[in-house]
Amino acid sequence: MGTTQLETVPEPKYWHLKTVLSEALDSEFTVGEILPNERELAARFGVARATLRQALEQLELEGRLQRRRGVGTTVAPPRVGVDVGAERQSWPGAAGDTWHPVDGTVAAPPAVVADALGTDRDRPVHIVRRSRVSHGQPVAAELLYVPQSSVPDLTAIDAPSGAARARAVLRELQRLALEGQDRAVELGSARADDAKELDRLPGAPVLVVTTRFFAEGRTAALSVATYRADTCRLTFGASGGVEIHHGPERQAS
Repeated sequence: MGTTQLETVPEPKYWHLKTVLSEALDSEFTVGEILPNERELAARFGVARATLRQALEQLELEGRLQRRRGVGTTVAPPRVGVDVGAERQSWPGAAGDTWHPVDGTVAAPPAVVADALGTDRDRPVHIVRRSRVSHGQPVAAELLYVPQSSVPDLTAIDAPSGAARARAVLRELQRLALEGQDRAVELGSARADDAKELDRLPGAPVLVVTTRFFAEGRTAALSVATYRADTCRLTFGASGGVEIHHGPERQAS
């Protein structure tokens, strides 16, 4: 058989540089150490700064590097395993939930969320904002959308907004009998508000996990959780014990 056209395409220069940089990270730098600036790195490896940026962006996507406001580019610690697929299904806010309520408001949701919930686009819903912290750093931010029909007894709350309201919505949600849930994961880019909350730069790679919760034959709540792609390794139930590291001196466990 002849060589395919794809096989004849040379490896992009930035991809080769990524490999060289990755080896340098393992042999010359430690976790948390700040890398030299782009001009110095480009001169050291004899490449254009545009090529260097492509390689650095790829290493950031792979979780080897972190760009931090006011600090620069640093060597990232190993990814944190974050379980998003507990074996027993439960409502947000149930016992063992690792999320922390931050705020709760009532407002019209985005059109796509209203459609997923099966509500009118201009009908307000409860919006609960929560955060997730691991090893002292923010790793995820969540917006939980709950139609008012899912928590009909939520009529009198001392605080019109804030964490108290968020906890009240979560508490009332527990009264419904959860019939099931489904979950989807996709790669995205951090919006300005998510980036600020996660201590990232706008446009940084994130993992977006969308979960629908079903009760009474309908979608009773919808969660949109944004995880830092550079620090999180999402696990699903029993798969959480599998770890694969990509450094030359690291081995799968």
